[in-house]
Amino acid sequence: MSPDVALHWIQQALVLTLTVASPLLGVALGVGVVVSLFQALTSIQEMTLSSIPKMAAVALVLLVLSPWMLQLLTDFATEVFQATALVSD
Repeated sequence: MSPDVALHWIQQALVLTLTVASPLLGVALGVGVVVSLFQALTSIQEMTLSSIPKMAAVALVLLVLSPWMLQLLTDFATEVFQATALVSD
């Protein structure tokens, strides 16, 4: 396997990682900002108030998007295995 091919697969893996993680991180960021704004406006300083809504939102998004994420990951794994079989010939 040439370095160019290895770099290609590493790049594809990093792009896939960002693609799969971005919705979860975006939801956690959005909920965190909303909860922090709510806490600032109401002067509530409870630490669990910021983490529980984020965990619930991330769990909900993970539940909704898990078929899509699993499809992306299985497609990538299939491509990698097929490419590995071609390289070994």
